[in-house]
Amino acid sequence: MRNDILIIIPARGGSKRLSGKNIKELCGKPLIGYSIDVARAITNDENICVSTDDVNIIDVVEKYGLKVPFVRPDVLSSDTATTSDVLIHAIDFYEKQGKHFSKLLLLQPTSPLRKIEEVREALSLYSDDIDMVVSVRESNVSKILCEENNDGFLDLSLRKSSIIGAFPTLYEYNGAIYVININSLKEKGMSGFTRRVKYVMTKESSIDIDDIYDFMLAEAIMNKMKHKQL
Repeated sequence: MRNDILIIIPARGGSKRLSGKNIKELCGKPLIGYSIDVARAITNDENICVSTDDVNIIDVVEKYGLKVPFVRPDVLSSDTATTSDVLIHAIDFYEKQGKHFSKLLLLQPTSPLRKIEEVREALSLYSDDIDMVVSVRESNVSKILCEENNDGFLDLSLRKSSIIGAFPTLYEYNGAIYVININSLKEKGMSGFTRRVKYVMTKESSIDIDDIYDFMLAEAIMNKMKHKQL
């Protein structure tokens, strides 16, 4: 188990697209439980922080066996609060207790198909001279993004050549894994990061639950995987 890393699982109570999604039962387990399980494979419970403002989430997490160290202040639970603000608040909480970490692992609770080995591989890419290792998936946006031209027809926006298929390789954040340099976070916040290293994940592992359709997709995949193991 690693003791040089603080793992933060941010879980705000309000969810506009899927009510109560962070603790919604997915294949017999609260959604946030999948991230807790991954975190426990990396470090001890005392280095895992669920940052939440919601008493229902606290109740579910503590019944799952993990102590929630604090209730996130209302000011950090509004639509204007940034992820950096939430992370720094948690770091400050631990540092005031004399606990200092060399890096931070952010695990969003909405990525239930993220694998432990993927987190370990992302951690292996980290070094102190970068700002962050971030998980991504290959994007098809360069092939499908289009805009209407002056004649009312659609043109491919990112076409770089008249040669069919000559598109740049693009990536998109999938929200699953962030390995963050704590000093960089304090100095400039995540929005100021320039030294980012990618960790590429599969389409399946990259599923990020935002609405009921994402939830149903994840549930279907997990049920299929479970049946294959029987």
